[in-house]
Order: sequence, then structure tokens, then C-alpha cells
Amino acid sequence: MAVKIRLRRMGQKKAPYYRIIVADGRSPRDGRFIEEIGTYDPSTEPSTVKVNEELAKKWLANGAQPTEVVSKIFKNAGITK
Repeated sequence: MAVKIRLRRMGQKKAPYYRIIVADGRSPRDGRFIEEIGTYDPSTEPSTVKVNEELAKKWLANGAQPTEVVSKIFKNAGITK
């Protein structure tokens, strides 16, 4: 089972915000997930990011693969493997 750390789209039309989740790679974008580890709101200036660092590091250590956008968010937040 390939576990991924990715974004889940929430919010209204043309006003999205995202939750950073850990999910099975085969599940749909807004479908089942294992755990929620943070939020990301690109509509504010500057973008608002809240990440539970302990959970993110735990999942990265267990082999979860972040998507490109999530890896950039983690890099800006100072979270590394």
C-alpha cells in the first residue's frame, strides 16, 4: 500500500482551502483518508499553513511520500525527513 501525504480540497466554489492528509495512494482526492495533519489556505496573503510537525515527521519516517505541493509546504515550514 503506497501511502501519500497530499491535499484535500474543501470550501466553496472559487474559494478553496485545503487540508493536508495522509491517504492511501489509490483513494480519490477527496475520498477516504487515514489522518489529517494540517491545513493550507492559499487565498490569504500570505498563504496560511498550519501543520502538526510531530505527525508529519512520524508519517515521513514511516515511508509516506508527499506530493510536490506538500513537499514545498513542508520545506517552507522547516519539516524534513
